[in-house]
Formats: sequence, structure tokens, C-alpha cells
Amino acid sequence: MNPTLEQRIQQLEDRAALKHLVDKFSNLADDKDVEAQMLLFTEDATVDTYFGDTLFASMRGRDEINHVFSSFLSNFETVYHINGQQTVEISGDKATSDHYCMVVLVSSIDGKKMKNTNGIIYKDEYVRINGEWLIAKRLAKFTWRDDKELNTPS
Repeated sequence: MNPTLEQRIQQLEDRAALKHLVDKFSNLADDKDVEAQMLLFTEDATVDTYFGDTLFASMRGRDEINHVFSSFLSNFETVYHINGQQTVEISGDKATSDHYCMVVLVSSIDGKKMKNTNGIIYKDEYVRINGEWLIAKRLAKFTWRDDKELNTPS
């Protein structure tokens, strides 16, 4: 059976809303506005973060996610997310996606500015609650990392 025009429009609107959710999460991370980021998660959301094959953190609920995110971001002067491709599967009020992101983290170490660039693959599960898409589950896999000293203008 072919989807109706209304169903096709809803699918497009949902895809746009999920892309906006992912991009808003990244923008808030760049601003280090973790409090606002927490509103993008369900109350009982889970986040598991891996560096390579090593589990860095397994978080349950907004309070724990907030604590870990805040602690992690406090290590960096500048945070810069660049979101790439996102594939989404939607089924009613639930959805999943895989999306790719490059994250640049800048910090000062021993008086030197260091740039840490990371390739991340996110696997998300979303739910629509009261008409709003939220992140219910996130698996973040930091798949590669490149550290370099930044050249500063003289």
C-alpha cells in the first residue's frame, strides 16, 4: 500500500525534526550549555560512550548524563561539532538513527594549545513525547582521534 500524501509529509517533518534535534544537541555542546542539552533527553535516557572499544562512561538518567557531560566539557576551552550524514528509520512515535560527527576539542596543556580532533559515530533511539522528539538512548563511539599542537599567530 502506498503512503498517503499526509503520511509522506509527516515522514519529511519527522526527519527534519530529528536532524534539528541532533544539530541542536551539537550546538549546545559547543556552547557548553549542558543544562539545555538535558532537555533534549528523556528523563530516563541512557548514554554509553566508548573510546575505541573501551567503555568511557555508561550514564542513566538526565542527572547522571549532566554530571558526566559537564565534567568532560570542562576540560576544554573550545568545542566544535561538525555533523555529517544521518540515516533515520521512523516507526510511529519511535525512531533510530546512525549519524557521523567530527568533534574538535581545544585545551591548554603545559602552556600549549592542543587540538584534539575526533571521529564519532552516534547510534540513537528517539521517542516522540507530546509531539516532541527526544533522545531516549545514545551510543557514542569515538572511532579515531588526532592530537596536534595549535599554531598561534605571533
